[in-house]
Amino acid sequence: MATQNPPVSQTKSFTTVFLIEMWERFGFYGMQVLMVTYMMKKLGFVDTKANLVWGAAAALIYVTPAIGGWIGDTLIGTRRTMRMGAIVLMLGYALLWIPTENASFLYIALGVIIVGNGFFKPNAGNLVRKIYEGDDTKIDSAFTIYYMAVNIGSMISMTATPWIRDYVGERYGNDWGWHTAFGVCAIGLLLGLVNYALMSRALKHIGSPADDAPVNFKRLAAVLGGGLVMVFVSAFILNNEMVARICVYGAGVVLLCIFGHLINSSHRDERAGLIAALVLVVQTIFFFIFYQQMSTSLNLFAQKNVNLSFDVFGWHLFNWIPEQFQNLNAIWIVVLSPVLVFAYNAMGRMGKNPSIAAKFAWGFAAVAIGYFMYGLGARFAVEGQVSSWTMVWGYGFYSLGELLVSGLGLAMIARYVPARMGGFMMGAYYVASGVSQYLGSVVANYAHVPKDLTDPVASLPIYISLFNKLGFAGVACTVIALAMLPLMKKLSASHSDAATNNNPLPPVRSEEFNTP
Repeated sequence: MATQNPPVSQTKSFTTVFLIEMWERFGFYGMQVLMVTYMMKKLGFVDTKANLVWGAAAALIYVTPAIGGWIGDTLIGTRRTMRMGAIVLMLGYALLWIPTENASFLYIALGVIIVGNGFFKPNAGNLVRKIYEGDDTKIDSAFTIYYMAVNIGSMISMTATPWIRDYVGERYGNDWGWHTAFGVCAIGLLLGLVNYALMSRALKHIGSPADDAPVNFKRLAAVLGGGLVMVFVSAFILNNEMVARICVYGAGVVLLCIFGHLINSSHRDERAGLIAALVLVVQTIFFFIFYQQMSTSLNLFAQKNVNLSFDVFGWHLFNWIPEQFQNLNAIWIVVLSPVLVFAYNAMGRMGKNPSIAAKFAWGFAAVAIGYFMYGLGARFAVEGQVSSWTMVWGYGFYSLGELLVSGLGLAMIARYVPARMGGFMMGAYYVASGVSQYLGSVVANYAHVPKDLTDPVASLPIYISLFNKLGFAGVACTVIALAMLPLMKKLSASHSDAATNNNPLPPVRSEEFNTP
């Protein structure tokens, strides 16, 4: 790592990364909020195909950062790789700006976005870690603020892009409505890059050793060439459902086999930690299956079975566009984060701070309640449409569960797994997250609604059946998490040889899903 230069404040360095991260998330969530309905309404996909294409894209989006982090650390530098990722992302959104109904063109644009995300995401988070390296107190606060950047950017874009699509579409035609909304995502990245160029001096002392060396053009050419190949590989996977399934399920089987081998061949004192890590990876998969419903089944539910009017005691407040309901997740995260920080601090002062394993159980219980809320709201549905407030409370409980669960699995793995297995466990976490994104879309397809079925009364029970099943799955995850409590307590108390004598990794924080 480059030697720090004291005259540049940590705050200014952090702000530089914070702002480009905010604009990058603006672009990504502005695109995500529209993508499934774009494929259905503009390209004519049935809901099952749209769900699976987006699920495959989301899986690749989660897996590629594992490669991008290695490129930044060892080949061309953390700062360079992050900046390159932002440029590639901007190009991907710009391709979506071009009016076309060619599905292959969409797959290529998504391939560009997948590669850009792989370059950008891990290196932006690594820069924040390097800015506050060695200062655990400040780094916790920094990642809490950094997490807010994710939600600020996503809140703005998930509100804006559906409105822009409708506004431009009404005046200049449906084609320009969709593609102008995607174009705004590209403009967001452009603004982020301009701001980064103006402030980048604040990061010159932060980065990996490769950042300090002159650009190695052979390595850069190899990275760009590999990225180009990955664009077309991603497009091929997105265009072939069977290939996507083979990749996802194959990755899952390989992951389980490697886990089985490690557990079987490990030292007796390491085995309990590895078993716990496996259970946590499985729980992570379930969590992201719940998470993937926001852009798939819950999004389509809002299109067909939600009254878009927000009313209080008969007074009309405003209407929302169906896709904008996905914004409730970011809004609740912003509202609940400081509440949880206050609660944890208060419990800590009383010596009753809950364990990570206990937070897992609470989190899945909240997720279960969130999905049961939709079934409750359906009991009071009018002509097949539930109140918009049902969505508010359903998303509220789910978001509380996200704050309690997401990111904790990686921290637990880092705490209890020997350092010599740390690299595999990091990779396993990202692969498991990617697998679960696709599985989430497979699960969403259990709420398939035929194209010719337009009656909300008929489609309501289809969606509610899925949400109730997800609620019961959340209950099962809660029971598993509760059953894990004694094992986790034992691991924490004994600090087994794998966690003490082998220098375990420090807790790993996820910039995307950091918890307070």
